[in-house]
Amino acid sequence: MVARSSEVRPSAVRHSASSGAGGGRRRGAGRLAGLGLGGAALLVLLTGCDVGKTFGGFGWPQGGITPESHRMYDLWIASCIAALAVGVFVWGLIFWCVIRYRKRGNSLPVQTRYNLPMEFLYTIAPILVVSVLFYYTAVVQTDVVKESKNPDVTVEVVAFKWNWQFNYRDGQGRDANTVASVLGTSEVIPVLVLPSGKSIRFEEQSRDVIHSFWVPELLFKRDVMPGNIRNTFEVSSIDEEGSFVGRCAELCGSYHAFMNFELRVVSFDKYQRFLDAKKAGKSTQEALSAIGENPYATETVPFKTRRNTANFNPSDATAGAGS
Repeated sequence: MVARSSEVRPSAVRHSASSGAGGGRRRGAGRLAGLGLGGAALLVLLTGCDVGKTFGGFGWPQGGITPESHRMYDLWIASCIAALAVGVFVWGLIFWCVIRYRKRGNSLPVQTRYNLPMEFLYTIAPILVVSVLFYYTAVVQTDVVKESKNPDVTVEVVAFKWNWQFNYRDGQGRDANTVASVLGTSEVIPVLVLPSGKSIRFEEQSRDVIHSFWVPELLFKRDVMPGNIRNTFEVSSIDEEGSFVGRCAELCGSYHAFMNFELRVVSFDKYQRFLDAKKAGKSTQEALSAIGENPYATETVPFKTRRNTANFNPSDATAGAGS
């Protein structure tokens, strides 16, 4: 005979199980809410500080000197933060599922065919993320590649194995005239002098193979194509004066590694005096000295190319001669 106190009513069992399940759901909802609030707080903290500087720009060149470079940098950092936020959220869900739904005994968990809210989330969320990134990418790209009708300065960039020639033009297009020129040699690294605070149009062409004009702080690399292709791009202004390394960013042959140049940004007054000196017949080094600038490259280390008649310049070329 069973004592009355030891009897367990089925209704009590159901009530107890229901209360436990409800409490578990509330605790789970609380954990998810805490995770969401923590992620939002982390995102606010990340966007409120210089995340790019802290993490080395996530691989993007820092210290931009043009408005275009700053816009691209900001887009890259924002994209990296968004990717990290999505990654942390996904990793959190994975680990939560591993812990929450780990095996307990030999009985199978409740089997369901689908979870409509979850399927809606993993279908719509990626579309929204890609749409937002595409929108801001299109906006920045349109702004970066646009050109004005009358830029303040036009420079023709001529690439060849394995050096550079920079022609200062009096207008745009093939019909414009070259008023001054800077030519690199095997012994002298070419120095491209440009003014700060002015819009500058670059017109590119190659005499042989594909090269690539790249100053990391200025803009992304721009390919220089042979033949009749004449690539053009423009920066609205250069906001910082100084010396910056320029490189060929396209593998173009044996001496690709030595195909460097230097961008020298000066005031508009110095730039005008530099052009006047070049027009008067002075060499690039003499013109740079006339405006109080170092006549030779300071950021790009001079190099010994070991070139000879067979692959570049005649061996009896005048050492140290620049133009």
